[in-house]
Amino acid sequence: MIIGIIGAMDEEVKILLSQLQLSRAQVKANMKFNFGQLYGAKVVIVKSGIGKVNSAICAQILIDDFNVDNIINVGVAGGTAEDIYPGDVVIANSLVQHDVDTSAFGDKVGQIPRMDTYDFKCDRNLVEKAQLACRKIGDIRSFTGRIVTGDQFICSTEKIKYLNSEFNALACEMEGGSIAQAAYLNNVPFVIIRSISDNANNGASMDYKKFAPIAIKNSTEILKNMIMNL
Repeated sequence: MIIGIIGAMDEEVKILLSQLQLSRAQVKANMKFNFGQLYGAKVVIVKSGIGKVNSAICAQILIDDFNVDNIINVGVAGGTAEDIYPGDVVIANSLVQHDVDTSAFGDKVGQIPRMDTYDFKCDRNLVEKAQLACRKIGDIRSFTGRIVTGDQFICSTEKIKYLNSEFNALACEMEGGSIAQAAYLNNVPFVIIRSISDNANNGASMDYKKFAPIAIKNSTEILKNMIMNL
């Protein structure tokens, strides 16, 4: 089994790369794919860059060039549900791209035209492994539900409340939905896991310098537990 691990930014993969027993590295589409052993498993760790196009290209390369058996995406997100706070973790069970809008033709907002699904569902086994990992770690508040994705940095309280009410979303970010679409089209199991940095819906925020180590620690521990149980 080969596990593909995607983070959008350097901070999200730095610790994982420091613990990787690197076998080889390959650069493609200006992304560095690091293949080796992590916690006893074969993995490919890569920084995709920010946004839907970067992350979709990254996922497709993992599938085509490295034949990954599943994809795990970790990173940062903004909370949208009122009871989610900085430092919490959201495990996606489905993803919708909130910035897709062909409602002028009668489609529901978020529906990709002529796609045979509205939301992209995460693999149940990977979701359960992520949930189990959070329980084992013990000091992480975790939630499971929908994450929405768009090529927009959302800082408006009104927009955050809209995403929560319109999509029943727990969090929003900029990569998960496109990774999910690429994995869905290729029939590759995937899960998206996000550490929450702020939530305009309840006014909660955390200084990034304080938040980053918490997010990285959480992601690393969750992945370690998941990989050892896959």
